[in-house]
Amino acid sequence: MANQSSSCPILCASFNQDNSGFAISTKDGFKIFDSNTGRLCYERSFGAFIIVEMLYSSSLLAIVGAGEQPSLSPRRLCLFNTATGAPLRELPFLTSILAVRLNRKRHLIERRTVIPLLSTFHRRLLVVLQENTYIYDSNSLAMLDTIDTVPNLKGLCAFSPSLDGCFLALPASTTKGAVLVYNVMELQSHCEIDAHRSPLAAIALSSNGTYIATASEQGTIIRVHLVSEATKSYSFRRGTYPSTIFSLSFAPSLQLPDILAATSSSGSVHIFSLGFDTNQSRSKKSISFPGLILPDYVNHALDPAHRHVLHNAVSAGVRR
Repeated sequence: MANQSSSCPILCASFNQDNSGFAISTKDGFKIFDSNTGRLCYERSFGAFIIVEMLYSSSLLAIVGAGEQPSLSPRRLCLFNTATGAPLRELPFLTSILAVRLNRKRHLIERRTVIPLLSTFHRRLLVVLQENTYIYDSNSLAMLDTIDTVPNLKGLCAFSPSLDGCFLALPASTTKGAVLVYNVMELQSHCEIDAHRSPLAAIALSSNGTYIATASEQGTIIRVHLVSEATKSYSFRRGTYPSTIFSLSFAPSLQLPDILAATSSSGSVHIFSLGFDTNQSRSKKSISFPGLILPDYVNHALDPAHRHVLHNAVSAGVRR
């Protein structure tokens, strides 16, 4: 998505929680687009930003400067109102902000009135630093909890925007691919998953918080675990040679997701089917391909549950 030869390269790119919109930022400012039409919805030109996070299609943005101006410090989070074009609140931190996530959870409260159910929203704001993650109530900006983490130099994290499964995933080790899954609404650790032997390179949670996908720095295997039971559900081979996984993403779904996509430094987008019957695929492969001759890793590469297309790989410097 970024073009290194461009005079105005993209510094960050991110979708909102339901993928209906996306934001990009450059050294000049940021823009918000409609995902379905590509229409420019909002733009602001007043400096470089390394983080622009949307809250669904609301007017609230969480933005972090790139530090090219004193007023746009990478250690200061600004909650920005696109309707008024003005900051709502700022939160300073001691070290650089590496990632920000927004969410909201709807609670239905019983009332003995004409209207039996009243909807209220409880939002969560997460700020990821190198060794700490802060959880706020974004309505009041009251700090709810602090998670001390292993050094997280890349700001790896995943956050599910589900109404029921509000989970946060963070690296739990610097020597292996362990993941801490934290229940953000209950403010307690849910589980820890040992997903890989090598440190993590990418994490993604499905929109309903059911599945978590991980890739290690080796980049050859992508694993999907069931969050509720911390058990492995799928294992996909991206390729036989190491490659850097830039991002993982589940297809939007109100039920169980059926597609997982991965982008990598090999110049490919890999598409994996979560609804594919593994046992059935192995029996088919023995008919369609010389499964008794080819080693297992080749069979994985020929798995019909795995498709890939070539693309111009995104620069590793672009934040997602």
